[in-house]
Parts: sequence; structure tokens; C-alpha cells
Amino acid sequence: MDVLADISLKDDPDREKIKAEINQITIQGMSGEISFRDSLERRIGLIKAEKKFLQPLIEILKSKVSESFKRNKDFFVTYSENIYVISNGFREFIVPVVKEFGIKSENTFANDFVFDDKGRIIGFDTNNPLSANHGKSEQIKRLKLSGDIYVIGDGHTDYEIKHAGLANKFYAFTENVERKSVLEKADHIVPSLDEFLYLNKLNTTISYPKNRISVLLLENVHPTAIAIFKNEGFAVESYPSGLDEAELCKKIKNVSVLGIRSKTMVTAKVLEHANRLMAIGAYCIGTNQININSATVKGVAVFNAPFSNTRSVVELTIANIIMLMRRIPDRSVKMHQGIWDKSANNSFEIRGKKLGIIGYGNIGTQLSVLAENLGMKVFYYDVDEKLSLGNANKCKSLHELLPLVDVLSLHIDGRRENENIIGEAEFAIMKKGVIFINSSRGHVVDIQALRKNILSNRVAGCAIDVFPYEPINNEEKFISELQNLPNCILSPHIGGSTIEAQEHIGNFVPSKILEYINTGSTNNSVNFPNLILPKLENAHRLIHIHHNVPGILAKINISLAEMGINIVGQYLKTTEKIGYVITDIDKSYDRDIINKLKEVENTIKFRVLY
Repeated sequence: MDVLADISLKDDPDREKIKAEINQITIQGMSGEISFRDSLERRIGLIKAEKKFLQPLIEILKSKVSESFKRNKDFFVTYSENIYVISNGFREFIVPVVKEFGIKSENTFANDFVFDDKGRIIGFDTNNPLSANHGKSEQIKRLKLSGDIYVIGDGHTDYEIKHAGLANKFYAFTENVERKSVLEKADHIVPSLDEFLYLNKLNTTISYPKNRISVLLLENVHPTAIAIFKNEGFAVESYPSGLDEAELCKKIKNVSVLGIRSKTMVTAKVLEHANRLMAIGAYCIGTNQININSATVKGVAVFNAPFSNTRSVVELTIANIIMLMRRIPDRSVKMHQGIWDKSANNSFEIRGKKLGIIGYGNIGTQLSVLAENLGMKVFYYDVDEKLSLGNANKCKSLHELLPLVDVLSLHIDGRRENENIIGEAEFAIMKKGVIFINSSRGHVVDIQALRKNILSNRVAGCAIDVFPYEPINNEEKFISELQNLPNCILSPHIGGSTIEAQEHIGNFVPSKILEYINTGSTNNSVNFPNLILPKLENAHRLIHIHHNVPGILAKINISLAEMGINIVGQYLKTTEKIGYVITDIDKSYDRDIINKLKEVENTIKFRVLY
């Protein structure tokens, strides 16, 4: 009725006022504050609707069907004989929507509009029991149904059926709306149809209700990520800051998906407590804050966002180079102190200067291209063989690169071998007056050596965005030996912290985790064998994660053969530590196979996808 009002009142100047009144009447009727017939009469009088508005209404309602109902269309088709729609709405718009789910027209009971000769809605059939208080209960009585009756609904009138002794159980459905007065009276609260089917062992589409899968998102992960998981039906909890090891150990016990940024350390100890954890999402580029080895042997897939914030980091790096070459930080401080120091001393263009890039990955290469477009000459060094872009020059070693460049920018990963890769010895061979930038990892630079070389003027300026120790939240005080040094830009690890980058990350990481949970695909996983799997069609998918030892696939297939189970498709990929086997089987199979495959020696994790 609210949607019909949207359509019929489109050009009414009092549209919003009337809609608010209709909504209030709807709430009062659903909660039992006023009689249902009174609610119906008042709303029809307000909406001023016509027959021609019904088709647009039907199309809108089709798009608003709950996601869990869409997922479980097969259930409605399979059990169509025993499914009834009892609604205080109207058959004119309910039947066209529910029939697409296989629900029979003769099993759909609702009110009927009354139209005048011009097609205007002027009322409803008052002889229909559903137009009056307790109408649903009366309709159920008239049907004289046998067997157990389960009622799913979100309104007071749905609960009345159970209250009248006409149903075994009442399930409060909360996927679309929650009404406290209804929840208090329910036998069960079901956030989705999946939960109802799971409770009653009627699942046909999924193996486990998503509302039972707990997602924990830390460190102000972008709202897009929260919305994606909630829309998918997961139970989501989010925090603005990180958690320390003890807090995370306590919190992670029932978590299935963990989302973090760079401050939260997922240690081996944390993973020991993570008995239900399926996946970790790093909402950033790096994953050195995660104990990858422990996650792998625990069967936890790790995903990150290797490309999503590349542009943001590069733009900040370019900006820092220009600011430092012009000595803007010092001049800005003087201006705030009332000192007007207009001079070209020690102020340079970046055009024609030599830029050295350590780490020629996604960020390093994009920085290379943009810097060259600004007129810089680019030199780079990477431990891996990387093809140069544009006119960039590859150096064979750090010792070849460092004496050449006017500006040095670090874009390397956080592996242990990179700790203090730039220290006193490296600063000693750099050009006097070099500009130094680190936007990679805090521990790759010896901070004391950097401070010493700034004070001795070997380093003419620096921009540091990452630090060996960083505050766990915005309330903790930041302390560094680099504070209050000349021509020094310090930023709080915000290289990738732009609205665009965080939104991209907020979309990218959940998409990969959902692919993994929904299909078993591990594309872009940091630690699992990468498999891109076809969509599951008329089969069940068995996912088997195991230690990479010989003979596991053979044991799986022998078990399937012994129980006469047909394999529709099978995929295997391994890494040094684990093997990942995906087996699609016919929908009809002996459920004992699940326990048998779980008991295969060296199994780490096993799950079934419908």
C-alpha cells in the first residue's frame, strides 16, 4: 500500500504529508493499535489509486522480493502444494508476484479491491474475512488444513494465527522489518528464509544460513563493505579501531569472516582461537600484519586489495615530492608564525630531476609513469625481474641506484628481509641533499639513521607515511624521533586513505570473500591456490582443504566411488603447504559421505555448498 501511494500521489503537492500519515496508519494496524479494517479503510481513502497504477506497482514489488526468497525459489516450487499465502494485502498485486515462485493462485488468499466505472479504487470486499480483525485466523479456519502449520510473518496479524491455536509455531521474519511487539511473541526469530529452512531441515539452496555467519570488521572499514555483507544476509559487527591481541583472541572465537586494515595484528595466537574462521580480508595492500603461515595451515583464506588504492598512494607521493623540493613545509610553519620569507633559495622544480624507486610493483610502476610525464628521469630497483615502463631505467642493485637519484621513494612489501633495508650505510652513499620518501612499511627504514641524516643535511627533506610503531587508534598519542625536524612531512599512514580508494577496497575485498564463501573460488587469495570456478548448476559442491601430502585426491575419489556418488566436475590445485580440492556431485547422494570426507587423514577443513 505504501508503494501504491508513491505511484498514485506522484503529482500531489501534499504527497510527503499523506505518505507519512499512511505509514503511521500501517504501523498502527500491523502492531494492533487500531483495528485492521479501520487501517485499511483509512489508507485506501488517502492513496486515491486507480486500476492503471497496479501494473507499475506489480513491477516494483517484484524487484523488492526478499533476497532469501529469491535464493530459495526451488523450495516454493518443490513444496507448492503445501505453501499458502495469507495476506491482508490485495490479490490484484500479490498473485502476479508470488506466482513467479511457483505458488499457486488457489493457495493465495488476500483482499479484493472494489473499483468504480472509471477504474478508481473506492474500497474493498467487506465480505472477505481478511478485511477484518483476526481475518487471517478466520481464513485458516475455513481452509481446514491438516498436519502441522508453521506461520512466517512480520506483523501482529501473523502472530494472531498462532495465538488462536491454529498454528504449531510462529516465526517472526525480520529480513525487511523488525517490530518489537511481534518479536516478543515469536517462537523463533528468522532473519531470512534460509534460517527457517535450516531449522526445519528443508534447505534446498544453501548449506548454512548466512545470518549465522558472523562478520567482524575493524578499523573503520568503509561503509560499503558493511552494507555488502549485510545485504548478503550475514551478521555484521564493526568497530572504528583495531583490537589488541588479547581482545581479538576473545572476540574471534565465533567469527567466520574477519576484516582488518593495517593496525590489527592477526597473530598465530589469535588464529589458535579462531575455530570458525573461514576468511580474512585485509582492506589494504599489505598482509604482513597477518600470520600467513598460521592462517594457511588453519585453512583460512586471506584476501587483500592489491590494486584498489594504488592511485591514491601515487598521488600523495607526487604531491610530497613537489612540496619537499619547494621546501613548503618550512615556509608554511614560518607563515603561521608571521614570518614572510619570500625567496627562491633551495627551491627547485621536479622537471629534469632523477627519481629513484625501490620496489617496481603496482604502485612503483604507476609512480614511474606519472613522474616521467612530469619530466622526471626514472630509475628503479626490484629484487624480481620487472619490465620497465616508458623510459624508466632498471638498476641492478641498491648501490647502483642510490648515488644516482635526487629523490628516493620506497614502495616495497613488509617481508622480514626488508627490515631496515635503508640504514646508515645506504644513506652514506646517497646524494647530498636527497629527498627521501617512504610510503611502504615503517620497519624498512632505520629511523635513527634517517633522523641523523636529516640533521646533517644529507637528506634535504623527507615525507614519511608509515612508522615502525603506529597508534592502534586515533586516541593514542603518536610519538616519533622524526617530529619537529626541518622540511619533514609526517602523515598518519594515509597514503591509500582517500574516499575513492576506500570505496574501491570496500567493494573489492568483500566481493572476493563472497566468491569464496558462495562458490569456493579463491581468485586473488594471498595464501590459497588460485581457482576460478564455474557457477554451480544442479549439483552440490564439496570443498576439501588439506595438508599437501600425496594421495588425498585418490582417497576422496575412492570414498565417492564406494558410495556410488557421481562426480559432475572436479578441480585440484596445490601450494607448498595445502591442497584445495573442489568436487561437484549430483544433488542426490548419501549424506554419510560428508563425515567420511571429513575423516580423511590430513584434512584441514571441509564444507558443502548447495
